[in-house]
Amino acid sequence: MVPPPSLTVSALSGIPEISPGDDLGALIAGAVTASGTGLRDGDILVVTSKIVSKAEGQIVSASREEAIASETVRIVARKGPTTISQTRHGFVMAAAGVDESNTAPGTVILLPADPDGSARRLRKALRDRLGARVGVIVTDTMGRAWRAGQTDTAVGAAGVLPARDHRGETDSFGNTLEVTVAAVADEIAAAGDLVKGKARQMPVALVRGLADLVTDDDGPGAAALVRDASEDMFRLGAADVIPARRTVRSFTGDPVDADSVRRAVAAAVTAPAPHHSEPWRFVIVSSDSARTRLLDAMRDAWVADLRRDGFTPEQIERRTRRGLPLREAPLIVIPCLETSAAHAYPDERRLAAERDMFTVALGAAVENFLVALAVENLGSAWISSALFCQDVAAKALDLPDGWRPMGGIAVGHPEGSPPPRPPRDPDAFILER
Repeated sequence: MVPPPSLTVSALSGIPEISPGDDLGALIAGAVTASGTGLRDGDILVVTSKIVSKAEGQIVSASREEAIASETVRIVARKGPTTISQTRHGFVMAAAGVDESNTAPGTVILLPADPDGSARRLRKALRDRLGARVGVIVTDTMGRAWRAGQTDTAVGAAGVLPARDHRGETDSFGNTLEVTVAAVADEIAAAGDLVKGKARQMPVALVRGLADLVTDDDGPGAAALVRDASEDMFRLGAADVIPARRTVRSFTGDPVDADSVRRAVAAAVTAPAPHHSEPWRFVIVSSDSARTRLLDAMRDAWVADLRRDGFTPEQIERRTRRGLPLREAPLIVIPCLETSAAHAYPDERRLAAERDMFTVALGAAVENFLVALAVENLGSAWISSALFCQDVAAKALDLPDGWRPMGGIAVGHPEGSPPPRPPRDPDAFILER
């Protein structure tokens, strides 16, 4: 009979306060020897990232805020004094991993520059000194979006399988597992944190009993646990959502999921509107015949206007090329304004204000729609051309009376990433009184 698996996790004592330049491998090897447990093939050392950072000189003289800014690739969310950032390593964590505890006043500690590289160097140092084939996991504390509290997580690894893939295996009822991938490096990191800790000044734990996870080569490291942005259903934090809307003018040929568009419309119609009205309508132009009829009619109307204005054929060709995103996008959506709830004021001043009020409400709905498309991983471009030929567009689509097309929106999967958004100073758009 196969004995049940067993696991031991023990903290290593005797590791002193670490300073830049210290030989961390030698210090850990000394602590292992002093403990009397020795080091066996298949053991795993779990090492707090702070002592790695200290040994590697990742201590900077800066305020916490300055250090967070320097280590941040993007802000995911902010709430009060808490900032959730994506670091240049790809980790999403509080304060970009910057730590101001257990360091001299006026200084902060950053994450290791290359945590996987740090783990590889430690692994080699331990093998050179103690002769054992071990795994090394470098850890840092992270919160979890749907759970209270924090836990230690692997930020670096060497000689350890970071994840164990159970997909394709069958459970006791014969069901095939389809999505189960266990983040075993994170599980080991959390187990190690149960015995080590800041207050006890024991930054290293020895895990024994998981030799099947220890590999001959260094392996892919903890970087393998960073989810690719294309697979991240929650890649947009609260601070990312609105800037994620970018004008996209080049699309792939991939079809657009109809449910994604319907969810974007549902977001659009949460916009504010006057008189408790619902003045928004969205026409989804999905059939080839409707698309051709609409775009040809709009092009002909535009060309006629340009000819009346005296433009040459070359100038007309250049200007009408601006409408190409509508022709090339997999889907076209026409936002329309419906103003039956508008008040019929007897004077032009109030009538004009009423029209503007409804137009602003539709603009808010369109922006909601564009942002929601970005959340769905869809690109979009709002094109104004239908505004210049509303009657023509309405007739081409056989719209109900009273529906006024307010431009067109090209929708599809972006072909490539847009260039960085140029910075804009909000003060340039603000007037205080």
